[in-house]
Amino acid sequence: MAAALWLIAAIVLAAAEAVAGDFMLLMLGGGALVTAGVTAGLGPPPWAQGLVFAVASIALLVGVRPVLKRIAARHTGVSASYLESLPGRRVIVIAPVDASAGLVRIGGEEWSARTPYEGSPIPAGAEVTVLEIDGAVAVVVGD
Repeated sequence: MAAALWLIAAIVLAAAEAVAGDFMLLMLGGGALVTAGVTAGLGPPPWAQGLVFAVASIALLVGVRPVLKRIAARHTGVSASYLESLPGRRVIVIAPVDASAGLVRIGGEEWSARTPYEGSPIPAGAEVTVLEIDGAVAVVVGD
């Protein structure tokens, strides 16, 4: 009977993984599956079943999960978000940019911009480099 309960737990955890998608519940489901097998074969007491579940789950979380995450990232084409791709990009100033205000054109869109330092403004038409995105403001520097 205990083995059947562990098997049901494994199935439920594996099904819940379809929603979570982080391989955490799948590894716990694997631990439950190992425990179901040990329980069916050896019939250990409940405390030993819990120990088997803990050891198997931790082994899967440490040994298998990182490998699965790397494989999934490689095959799903995980890439930087649009905002993460902007630093280092060369853009054009469309309204003078200083430490408090300005406008640049990034990929056909107008963005508020500022420089990270005080000084003379960067004139319209100049090409600048995006250092970072601070909220909805591009922090840029001239050459």
